[in-house]
Amino acid sequence: MSDHPEFMDRMLSLGLARVSEAAALASAKLIGRGNEKAADQAAVDAMRNQLNKLDINGVVVIGEGERDEAPMLYIGEEVGTGTGPAVDIALDPLEGTTLTAKDMPNALAVIAMGPRGGMLHAPDVYMEKLAIGPGYRTGVVTLDMSPADRVSALAAAKGCSIEDITVCVLERPRHEAMIEEIRTTGAAIRLITDGDVAGVMHCAEPDTGIDMYMGSGGAPEGVLAAAALKCMGGQMFGKLLFRNDDEKARAKKAGITNLNRVYTRDDLVTGDVIFAATGVTDGSILSGIKREVGYLTADTILMRSKTGSVRRMTYRNPTS
Repeated sequence: MSDHPEFMDRMLSLGLARVSEAAALASAKLIGRGNEKAADQAAVDAMRNQLNKLDINGVVVIGEGERDEAPMLYIGEEVGTGTGPAVDIALDPLEGTTLTAKDMPNALAVIAMGPRGGMLHAPDVYMEKLAIGPGYRTGVVTLDMSPADRVSALAAAKGCSIEDITVCVLERPRHEAMIEEIRTTGAAIRLITDGDVAGVMHCAEPDTGIDMYMGSGGAPEGVLAAAALKCMGGQMFGKLLFRNDDEKARAKKAGITNLNRVYTRDDLVTGDVIFAATGVTDGSILSGIKREVGYLTADTILMRSKTGSVRRMTYRNPTS
């Protein structure tokens, strides 16, 4: 018998929603103020404080960085009261610090939790990512395909014209050639400036109009995105990208031996997971924090992979 209590995802889910809400509400005070670091720190402080109220024996496996680089919520930090189940936690207290500082769409407070050992301990390197929504056969698109071939294959699987496919891509110079290739197919592209967790989630939300996400971004954010898709449905593939030997050493330190491995969604998140995200600024998935006289209102999505449940919640919080 295990020495640790069972991971009770249903009982923990509402507590996890409170964690993302606390981070979003704290960072909302700095929306449009031009101070990315202050907004991020406010979210970190609030998220850590709320996490430590949960009856969990938690370890941060995806966090703000290595211990020397992150004063709070660093990778390996222990959180919670220490009296509950052993869990791994992946988090981004403020996904979109620039979006928040500039009052631009789709900034989120994001957190995922699962049983110990259930999420890839992704190093802080880039990851090539490819994601689509639910309802397609396994492997309809792969990382081995060219961007154009992925678009064609998805259109065929969806039974629509290529012109009806929309691809979400992070707007970066490194993606210029890929963007050009996608455009030669006739598909549409929705460029985002930041926030690729939300970008991947768009694929599984029909109302967003996004069919596919592709491009490279942070590997830790890839694990968070995979946690969301594990709850919402959809496919995701990721491959770590290394620019130098130092980054390869980070991967080996995290226990990764095959540096060329292509990870599926269920490789990135192997066990059951709960996922919560709260909007900081207005976006296509969640509304941002709304200010009223005497109140702040938060919009949260809370999901469980075990049941496939997706719950949306509005939290009206008195400011006095």
